[in-house]
Amino acid sequence: MSSSWTHLIRFIAEEDGLIHIGQVDSEKFPDVGLSTFRGDKISAKLINGTIFDGIVTDKTFHVAKLLSPLSMDEIPIIRCMGLNYRDHAREANMPIPDVPVLFIKPRTALNGPFPAKIPIPAIAQDGTSDYEAELSFVISKTGRDIPEEEALNYVLGYTASNDVSARGQQFKNSQWCFSKGLDASCPLGPVLVSPAAISDPHILRIKAMYNGKTVQDSNTREMIFTIPQIVSFLSRGTTLERGTIVMTGTGPGIGAMCNPKVVLNHGDDIRVGVEKIGTLINEVFYE
Repeated sequence: MSSSWTHLIRFIAEEDGLIHIGQVDSEKFPDVGLSTFRGDKISAKLINGTIFDGIVTDKTFHVAKLLSPLSMDEIPIIRCMGLNYRDHAREANMPIPDVPVLFIKPRTALNGPFPAKIPIPAIAQDGTSDYEAELSFVISKTGRDIPEEEALNYVLGYTASNDVSARGQQFKNSQWCFSKGLDASCPLGPVLVSPAAISDPHILRIKAMYNGKTVQDSNTREMIFTIPQIVSFLSRGTTLERGTIVMTGTGPGIGAMCNPKVVLNHGDDIRVGVEKIGTLINEVFYE
């Protein structure tokens, strides 16, 4: 019997070498990111349709290469929340904002999970390249002026993400879009989990691991603005298009705030782990 997906991956299949979307068994593969990194043979039931209307079939393919859950042409824009964790605000000695702080990444910032690498361009190879472990969600349908009480109806699913940042450029300017919008600076994945499998996204542990060491360890309950509040705010007088990715902010422990500072160097292993979603793994590559 066909059904809607709950744990969606996008991948190149061993069987035909083509790109597909599929449903993974969350009990058999509770962390697709770690399974991929270990080289496990991952199976998925093919999904007919798109991420927005897809139905799970009984046909099984196997993953040759794991990709971002969304393709670039499905994403109109990436909207990002700044300073949205209370514990991060305390770390930065900054006041709790009265309204959400917004910046954007272009869709060209999209990147995938392992084996995809994070490319650091020459302009950011200055000892300030940084990470931010974040929970992201995807807008399921286009809307405008969305009330908070209806906002979760506009959430297609949740995934892990990394807001890779060029701090040297960020601190030169009050606008963060350039420093955080470099190509492939938004790794996303490894799986997109539907709201049916995450009843409350505000009680999820979220971590960043740098070369095997935990550098960020927080919980989404630390969010200053909840997901309904974010959706409602972002849609005020503004059309939120289907496929928009929304990054919800990060907890304490970013590299720029560490003593000594932590920097993404060539060959480093950086991971984002989100409870009920899995581990987003990337190697850093200096262009």
